[in-house]
Amino acid sequence: MFSATSRYAGLPTSTTVVTGADGAPREVTYVRRRLLPRLADLTVLSHHTVQPGERLDHLAARYAGDPAQFWRLCEATDALRPAELELPGTRLPIAAPVRQAG
Repeated sequence: MFSATSRYAGLPTSTTVVTGADGAPREVTYVRRRLLPRLADLTVLSHHTVQPGERLDHLAARYAGDPAQFWRLCEATDALRPAELELPGTRLPIAAPVRQAG
């Protein structure tokens, strides 16, 4: 359903039947609720101080080897908006990946 590098890869799914606008039933598969890891449970490997012009996708490419993994940087903080993490001077924790319970 998702690529192997997606934050949703390997999560349990459910299927339900919904009625469309035309009255016809159809099956919809969705990812069940996903809980974020607790910050206290993360293993911080290092920190990075954001420099002017740096973006999360660039940092994810550097530290995780894949720019699409930017969400890992977000999950290691209490930030509600990813753009908050791109402000110069922000000190980002670089955490080890967390395995999702399946």
